[in-house]
Amino acid sequence: MQLHPTSTASSLPPDDPQRAATHNEVHARPSARIRLPALIIDVAVLHDGVTREMACTHLRGLPGWADLPQDQLNDNFLRLRNPGFSLKWERHNEFSRYTVVQPLPTHAMLDAVEPELMASLAVPESWLQQIPGRTVSAIQLVMLHAPLDNAPALMRQAMVWLGARTVVASLMGSNSLHSAAGSGPSADAQGYQHPAGHSWALTRFQIQSDGFERMLVITPEGTSQTRAGRIAGRLLDVEIYRLMALRGLPLAKALGPMLTQAENELVSITSRLEQKSESDQELLDTLVSLAARIERATAENTYRFAASEAYYTLVGQRLSELRERAIPGTQMIGEFLQRRLSPAMATVQATARRLDSLSVRVARASDLLRTRVDIATEAQNQQLLAKLNRGQEMQLHLQGTVEGLSIAAISYYVISLLLYGAKALKAAGLPLNPELAAGALVPVVLWAVWRTTQKIHTKWMNKP
Repeated sequence: MQLHPTSTASSLPPDDPQRAATHNEVHARPSARIRLPALIIDVAVLHDGVTREMACTHLRGLPGWADLPQDQLNDNFLRLRNPGFSLKWERHNEFSRYTVVQPLPTHAMLDAVEPELMASLAVPESWLQQIPGRTVSAIQLVMLHAPLDNAPALMRQAMVWLGARTVVASLMGSNSLHSAAGSGPSADAQGYQHPAGHSWALTRFQIQSDGFERMLVITPEGTSQTRAGRIAGRLLDVEIYRLMALRGLPLAKALGPMLTQAENELVSITSRLEQKSESDQELLDTLVSLAARIERATAENTYRFAASEAYYTLVGQRLSELRERAIPGTQMIGEFLQRRLSPAMATVQATARRLDSLSVRVARASDLLRTRVDIATEAQNQQLLAKLNRGQEMQLHLQGTVEGLSIAAISYYVISLLLYGAKALKAAGLPLNPELAAGALVPVVLWAVWRTTQKIHTKWMNKP
């Protein structure tokens, strides 16, 4: 049941603004209910530059939906039902999906349905061609009823329908047993042993001349519509998420030469840094250029690599939900995909780690260079301080010399003044020898001038 903001009980605190949205996310994309036999057309397109308005305009081209309201596309999910088919539209972060489900004639059998596929499409083929975006995945999935007890004959018919001598196939289902005895694998009339399961899924993973991949699901009579919907959803999810995961592979391959060159440059820079064969400024310029290239590559590809990892995780989840069993003589879908998808994803993951590692190593080299520059700067500062200390010492010596000369000069002028005063007193009639008096006052004057100078010096030194 979906939670609506108006349904909150009055006995509860006020709802968080995100409560309804987060609660209803579990119902955002409900599984379809598919009545068999059915034909499912699933087209996934990259919608970069495609707005919801453009998607809505295209959906209005379907019969009976010319007045489709724009606001119905705001939840990124829409299901339209027309006589003879239903259409599901989904908008994801990078792509949009258009899934058309239409019934096949009730008498449709494995050996007769192939010619009726595109000729009996419920939506115009031109409408499919005009879907806004760039095609990532296009799948024709046919789901039929057929007994699973005669596996060799069933496999022969499926291979003819798929037009191949070899197919990838899985028996899907839980450990519930279908044998008459109620335990162990069941056996057909020819003694062919097959494990318990509820359906077969077969494909070639190849694009046909019409641009579609083909998948075939065979289930026994009595398969529920909800189970059919879950089977179809998981199989289609596996393919679209596989293709979206692989979008990181071309970028990883393209980055390889650049990363190799950058690693070689980093080795050269660290070698020159160790040998001190170049100036710090030259090394810094080279290192900054290399760091800028690495950061640009990181900014351009981090999202793609992270998205590929997320899609790869979803592929694994959907495959595990299929609960595959092997059909003797064929390779399982999950095994086929993992043998081919795992190396590609390992390349993407290794490139992402290599890019991160290179960025870290460039940062470490920058730290080393910065440390060397700091040490050199510290040495220069120490030399400058030593020069300043020597200059201050010389200034102190000069200051002491100047102070001594100043004391002598001031004392000379003071004694001269006293001499003139003594002469004046002698001229006034006092019995005084001016030269003798001035000579006697020389020590007193020198001490007084020195003492006064020291007091002034102490006062200025203690002044804040």
